[in-house]
Amino acid sequence: MQFPIKTRQRYRFSPRIPGALITLICMAVCIKLGLWQYDKAQQKQTLQALYSQYLHAEPTPLPLELKNAEAWRYRRVTVEGEYEPRYQVFLDNQVSHDQAGYHVITPLRIHNTQQYVLVNRGWVPAMPDHRDLPQVNTPTGPQRMTGQVWLPPSRYYTLGKSDPSQWNPLWQNMDMQRYADLVPFAISPVIVRLDADSQAGGFDRDWPQPAERIGMHLSYAYQWFGFAFAALAIYLYLSVVPANSQTPQHEKPAS
Repeated sequence: MQFPIKTRQRYRFSPRIPGALITLICMAVCIKLGLWQYDKAQQKQTLQALYSQYLHAEPTPLPLELKNAEAWRYRRVTVEGEYEPRYQVFLDNQVSHDQAGYHVITPLRIHNTQQYVLVNRGWVPAMPDHRDLPQVNTPTGPQRMTGQVWLPPSRYYTLGKSDPSQWNPLWQNMDMQRYADLVPFAISPVIVRLDADSQAGGFDRDWPQPAERIGMHLSYAYQWFGFAFAALAIYLYLSVVPANSQTPQHEKPAS
């Protein structure tokens, strides 16, 4: 009785130009998205270091003129003045303790000047009907407060359209230039986030830190890099064919 002799199957690498082009495009897109997410994580790490540097520093008086607002990011400041609730803003899409709400941002006229600065007094919950804004109390008379300087992002996404020339207390994003154009007074280019222990009419003030989303950005970056590696692996796997297979005449192996 004779048994057939088994021979080891041989393979060869037979890449296809269309597949190679598609793979390169997919890899380039995935790597670019991964680097974008990684860069955002690095930026937040830098901001977190700056935040921690000023977190327990002694507050300094807020200057009336800030020629370089970026140099004051996260610095602790003191300011005295009176609230002007007429031009108060409710910043939408703010979440605290898994509940939707707003940040209450109120202009403060700095003592003995005509200069105003916006004060973020903290978070308040949204009403059951989101079309209704909550009623908040604003203390009258002179106020003395300490807080940390916050610079709203200059780039943001917004849902829906609104007339930028019309005053509306509900804002999707804090656009400082738009606010300055709408109000009849000079406004500082920064916002002061009221300290948690300040008694100047504050609400829930569990301020987020820059590092809170670093892990998310890194996770997304690694996922995109993984997709790029997977695209390459799939292409290489599909390009390996049995040695005795014939390449279709209309396709030629890449040189």
